[in-house]
Amino acid sequence: MTRTYSLRQRLFALIMTPLLLVSIMLGIWRYNVAQATAEDLFDRSLLSAALAISRDVTISGGDLLSPTTSGLIHDAAGGEVFYHATGPDGIYVTGYAYPPAVASTAKAELQRPHYDRASYRNEPVRVLRIIERVSIDGISGNATVTVWQRMAEREEFAAQIARRAISLMAGLILTLALVVWFGVHLGLRPLLDLQQAISVRSPNDLSQIKRSVPVEVQGVVATLNHLLEKIQDSMNAHQVFISNAAHQLRNPAAAVLSMAETLRDSPTQEDRQERLDALITAARQSTRITNQLLSMDRLRQPVPDSQFTRFDLNETVQEVCAQIGPELLSQGLEFELSAPEGAVPIKGDQVFISEALKNLIDNALKHGGARLSMISVTLRDEDKHIAITVSDDGKGLSPDNAEAALGRFSQVEPSDGSGLGLAIAATVAEQHGGSLTINPVETGASLTMRMAKG
Repeated sequence: MTRTYSLRQRLFALIMTPLLLVSIMLGIWRYNVAQATAEDLFDRSLLSAALAISRDVTISGGDLLSPTTSGLIHDAAGGEVFYHATGPDGIYVTGYAYPPAVASTAKAELQRPHYDRASYRNEPVRVLRIIERVSIDGISGNATVTVWQRMAEREEFAAQIARRAISLMAGLILTLALVVWFGVHLGLRPLLDLQQAISVRSPNDLSQIKRSVPVEVQGVVATLNHLLEKIQDSMNAHQVFISNAAHQLRNPAAAVLSMAETLRDSPTQEDRQERLDALITAARQSTRITNQLLSMDRLRQPVPDSQFTRFDLNETVQEVCAQIGPELLSQGLEFELSAPEGAVPIKGDQVFISEALKNLIDNALKHGGARLSMISVTLRDEDKHIAITVSDDGKGLSPDNAEAALGRFSQVEPSDGSGLGLAIAATVAEQHGGSLTINPVETGASLTMRMAKG
């Protein structure tokens, strides 16, 4: 199971993680600085001790250091300091008998301190040698003073400095963490208030959110308001569709029921057959309207391009015309199909395109009037679109009536149609990157459905 984190935790982690990394780097840097500082301070202390020892030996004529000098050296050096002094010609004067052996072979210069590292009693030490020109008991020459101190004391001093700095930074980080945690909580309070305000809303309340929110959240609220507006429009359209569908289905359902009742009371077999034929026609009309309503409801939602398939539109148009042609010919009408010889590939919804073509032909049949004698279907492969034109020689349809003719549940003149055929065809054309247009013609009606090739 994937673990989820709250926005407060995410913000806290995003803010504190860089601060912790910086603090760690500062701690490492501070420890290195503390070591360098301790090294410098203790080296200076060794130099002071060496100079004090040299002066004390010279003044005392080679005797042991005075207690005062020893105390000052111990206090100044911050720990125990060992020393070894030799007079002219390397004569032992005072101090510890054996100084530590240093690895460096460099020769110390007169009056210049020379630092090195060595081991004394199995402990690492810091060693300083200094050579001065002195005169002891009337003998003049170079005197060498060697002083050394344990490295452990220096490292402990550096560790103390680093611990104090790290403790201070840790305290600051902890304080900052608390401030950030509660600061983020206070900063997110408008979001929590917004969530609470939305949670107490009624499911039927889709009005816009007018609550005051920070600038960073205004985009989210605007998007949410836009979504609520679309949901409200969709629900209103759904309610209108249900109302119109009920209105459209009421009359055919009542007609079917009435014809079924009269069929039972038919006095003769001829009347029974006549009423049975009328009942079948009414049932088919009701089924046609129901299918159109279902198609319109499905077309209300945009179809993703990923659901489209590539097929031969020429073959589909010929299949539709082959299905409808016999019925039209049986009514004494001429029916023509003009299409290219080769394939006309297109990417789209084959079922919807077929239904749209059927609606265009059905519209010509229903609204052609008494003088209707011919219906033709033309398939053309244009530059960027594929066009299907359905023409007839009936009473005609002007482009000025496009709004009424192509609208849902609307008709230019009353008829037994549902007012959905052309609306479905127009919607199918739009979903396929085209449009349905009424062409200006002198006789009859001509409608062209264009679709992008895809």
